[in-house]
This record gives sequence, C-alpha cells and structure tokens, in this order.
Amino acid sequence: MKNKHEPLEKHVGWFFIATIAAISIGGLVEITPLFFQKETTTPVDNLRPYTALELEGRDIYIREGCHTCHSQMIRPFRAETERYGHYSVAGEHVWEHPFLWGSKRTGPDLARVGGRYSDDWHRVHLIDPRAVVPESNMPSFKWLEEDLLDGELTGKKMETFNLLTKNRGHKNEQGEYIPLYSAEDIAGAKKAVAGKKEMDALIAYLQSLGHALK
Repeated sequence: MKNKHEPLEKHVGWFFIATIAAISIGGLVEITPLFFQKETTTPVDNLRPYTALELEGRDIYIREGCHTCHSQMIRPFRAETERYGHYSVAGEHVWEHPFLWGSKRTGPDLARVGGRYSDDWHRVHLIDPRAVVPESNMPSFKWLEEDLLDGELTGKKMETFNLLTKNRGHKNEQGEYIPLYSAEDIAGAKKAVAGKKEMDALIAYLQSLGHALK
C-alpha cells in the first residue's frame, strides 16, 4: 500500500513547514478563545491599579531580578494553597505588563505576600536576609535603602499602562471603560514618589501583592 505522506516525509523542507503549520494551528485553537473569555479579560472585583509608589517598586522588582527566583502564580493544588493561599486567577493579572508569573522558586511564591509581614520585616529582610531567615540564600539589597527616586518618568509609566490596559478595565454606567489612571493620578505621580527611597517603593509593591483575592 502506497504511503501518501512519503513525498512529504522525504522532503525535509516541506516536512518542516508542515510541522510548523500544524503546531501553529493547534496553538491558535487553544489560545485564541482565551482573548474572548470574561474570566481572562475582566479584572476581579477588588482589583485596583498600583499606586505611583507601588508602580515604581514593581520596576525595581524587575530590575533587581526578583522575578527570576520568586514566582507569582499559585497553582490549584492543595500543597500550594495550604502554603501560599488561594490559587491565582487570570482576573488578577489583566493589568500586568509584563506578566511576572514565573516558574522557578529559589525563594517562595510571592503572589499573596502582601500584608503577611510588616514593612519593618521586609526592610530587614532586604538589607540582611539571614537576619530573619537564617537558611536564606537571597542576596542583600541594602543599596535600595540609599538610592532615591525622582519620579520623572512615573507619570509616563501610568500613561503607558493606560494604553496597554485599554478595554480591560472597569466600566462606568454608560458602559465605557474607565482609564486605569486618571489625569489627576498622572499629574500627581512625580510628587507622590520624589524623594522616596527605592526600598520604600519595593516594600510598597510587595505589600500590594495579592490584595484582590486573599
């Protein structure tokens, strides 16, 4: 019996193209519906945008590579929820650009770390991790206690987030989407963070994590 696929299997170039096409179609079939499901495009009820200080703290979190050792995604397994809290849902992350879910856990997951420890605990932990967690292998970030923010670009960051989250926010009574940050938020952004320590910003960000779904 003649194999109809034989010409394709013997031609490396065409076989490669056919493989890529099959994978692409399969991926689109799985991913495309997610762009239209309410659960993945609508924020959960208690979700709020980051404050100016928290937004700067998020950038510091990314800059210092915290996301390479700490995930922010609790999987729906008992071993995870017993330790970290309610599993993560898509509606918590509709305003995240880029996503910081991560997959490697050199340190614990931080998706629900907000409010679990005091600001002072975080400060000591970031300056000298082993002072509060003796077995920790986390490096010290003591320079964050010395470096100050100027807030020059904070307003621009808010404007960018407004563009990235357009049509993914809360609606008013007329059914129109409300921008993530108002003109007043943007105008007051610099004043809100100027002169604050980078440590303060990072702690503010950490304390905001998981606020919408404890």
